[in-house]
Amino acid sequence: MDFSPPRRRPRAESIVPMINVVFLLLIFFLMTSRLAQPEPFEVTPPNADLEAETKAEQTLYIDATGKLHFDGAEGEAALDKLAASSANAPVVVLRADARLEAKTLAGILTKLAAAGLSRAELVVRPE
Repeated sequence: MDFSPPRRRPRAESIVPMINVVFLLLIFFLMTSRLAQPEPFEVTPPNADLEAETKAEQTLYIDATGKLHFDGAEGEAALDKLAASSANAPVVVLRADARLEAKTLAGILTKLAAAGLSRAELVVRPE
C-alpha cells in the first residue's frame, strides 16, 4: 500500500487575462464606432456639379414613388415626426431617389415648409 500524497497535476494557465483583454477591446471599438441606422430603402441620389457637404442631422428618405420615411415612420406620420424632432433645428437633409418626379418633390417641400422646416438640403452624387 502506498500512503504517499498523490502527485499534483501542474496548474493550467488561467484564461482570465485574455478574456479581460478581449472585453476591453470590445468596449474600445464600441465606444469609438459610430452606430447608424440602415437606410430604409435603396435611394439613388441625382447627379449634380455640387461638392458641398450637408450639415443637418435629420434625414428624410424619399423613394422613386414619393414614399417618405423618417426614423421608423412612413408617409404623413414621417412628416409629423420630423417636424416634432426638428423644432430647434429647422434644416433637414433629403435623400431622394433620382427617379422622383419634380412635381412630387415640390409637393413634399411645400409640406415641409408648412411644418416649419425652413431649409432642406438635397443629397446628390458628384458628376
